[in-house]
This record gives sequence, C-alpha cells and structure tokens, in this order.
Amino acid sequence: MRIGIFVVAGLFPGQEPGRVLADAVEWIVAAEEAGFDDAWIAEHHFMPYGVCPSPVTLAALAIGRTTRIGLGTAVSVLSTQHPVALAEQAAMLHHLSGGRFTLGVGRGGPWVDLEVFGTGLGRYERGFAESLDLLLAALSGGSVAADGEFFRFREVTVVPGARLRPVVACTSEATVALAAARGLPMLLGMHIGDDDKAALVKRYGTAGTHRGHIAAGVAYVADSTAEAVRELRARMPAWLGPGLAGYVPVDGRPRRVRDAGAYVDLLTRIHPVGSAAHCAGTLLRTAERTGIEHFILLVEGMGEHERTLANIRRLGAEVLPLLRP
Repeated sequence: MRIGIFVVAGLFPGQEPGRVLADAVEWIVAAEEAGFDDAWIAEHHFMPYGVCPSPVTLAALAIGRTTRIGLGTAVSVLSTQHPVALAEQAAMLHHLSGGRFTLGVGRGGPWVDLEVFGTGLGRYERGFAESLDLLLAALSGGSVAADGEFFRFREVTVVPGARLRPVVACTSEATVALAAARGLPMLLGMHIGDDDKAALVKRYGTAGTHRGHIAAGVAYVADSTAEAVRELRARMPAWLGPGLAGYVPVDGRPRRVRDAGAYVDLLTRIHPVGSAAHCAGTLLRTAERTGIEHFILLVEGMGEHERTLANIRRLGAEVLPLLRP
C-alpha cells in the first residue's frame, strides 16, 4: 500500500496565505521524515478553500527541500492553462527531481477562473479531451503539433522532453471513460465513500486495464476515535464554510453550497479519522472494497501548523507500520 499526504493549503480564519504556503512545504518535509511515500498538492484560485494557485511551483520548492518523497499535483486544472506549457513544467520537475514528480490533471469546474484566464466556458464544457490528448502528445518525449477546435499550431519540439503519463481526476462517468480509453489511472476525490469509489473502478475496468488508481481522504489520528472526530468537527467547518462558498460560477448558474458541518460529518465517517487502529482499519477496508492501494491523506484539518506536524508524525509512527509488512 502506498500512502501520501494531500496538501490543499486551506486558509483558516485569522491566517495569512503566505504563511500557509510556507507551512505547507514544512508539512511535505515532515511527511518525508515520517515515512510517507508522496505528497500531492492541489490547485485553487481566488478562494480560501486553498491558497495555492500553482501546485507545480510549490512542488518545485518541495523537491529542493526533500530527497526521497514523490511529489504530484492533485490536480493541475487543464481547462485554464495551455497543455503544452503544463507539459514543459512537468518535464522540468521530472528531470530536476530525478523522476520523483507525477502530474495529476483535471477538468476543473465552470468557475470564474475560466473568465479570468481567458480560456472560456467552452474549454470546460467540451475541450477537456482535446486538452488531455495534446498534453499526452507533449509528454511523449518528442515533438507536438495541433489542429483542433481549441489549439492549432505548427510542429514544435518540446524541450526539455520527458515521457510521462499523468493521473486524471475523475468525478463523472465521461471522465472515467476518457481516462480508461487512454490507459491513465484515476484520482478519486475525498467527497465519495467506498461504494462510489468501487463503482467508478468497476466502470473504468470495463474500458481499460490500468492499475494504480489513487483515492484522496481526510486523516487525523488521536488517542480515541471519539476524540479525533470531536476535534475535527470543532475546527474544520470554520475553514470549509467560507472555503466551499468561494466557488463562483463563470456564467451565473446556480449552485448548491455544501453544509460545512454535514460535510465534516461525512468526511470523519468515511475516512481514517480516529485511533491509530481505526485509521489503519479504515484504509485496509477501503483497499479491500475498491482495489485501490494508493491513498493521499489531507492532514491539515485542525488548521494549526504545529497540530498538522504532530498529525503527520503520529500517522507515520502509529498508522503506517500497521499498513506495511
């Protein structure tokens, strides 16, 4: 089983974004020391849910501060950037890290980001397949050209070249089919439980044979499960409430905002939140039910730097040994 951390860099009340980003690098360093396999960094724009707009930038800094741990993006949003430019950045990190970098990509959402960055709603609604295929071509180690609806340019050589296969965030059947057809592993979000994850893995299996899917979740270890749940319920809504409300549609379409308290209840119920034995048992059950053997865990739920470091260290010392022979 492969276990990593999932860095959202969430902004809790009273915090300063620059300090949160600096702390996030320290979490990754601590995760390497604690024995985690990798660290995956999220991308968000214009909202307190996450204050890292460039996960490749944060990954580059973390690569320079670490020697062993893998780094990945979870995810880089294809709908708001040029696939070839993203491929160039991924290739750089691949070479500079000695092969420790993995690119995760996603479609994103119909958010105001599309307006700000000028890519438009069309790139989100119908351009993801074209963007993904262009990205794959640019990560083939050679040259790339385009003659599609959204991208048209003459053949160029990608420098530095690298042969990389990205991971694809999947939240819909259409994206699952797209990832499966191209043999790319899925990254499944922390908002769904084991049954939904298993259903997506099964659906993927009807169209592809790739293994190596990844599932995100929340993780917090305490002396008892009741204590862990109580502490996260007391802290996380202050972040998730304004954070989740920060998703602003680009076209004024209505959207339902999750109730932060109910969402925390869900997260603490379906993910490894509790005693060390409970956390390990939860991950083992999810692996058994879904076939997924790679998990990335959001460890910053308490919203305090020192508490996050302590959580990482306890997970490494008390939970990871229960998951590995």
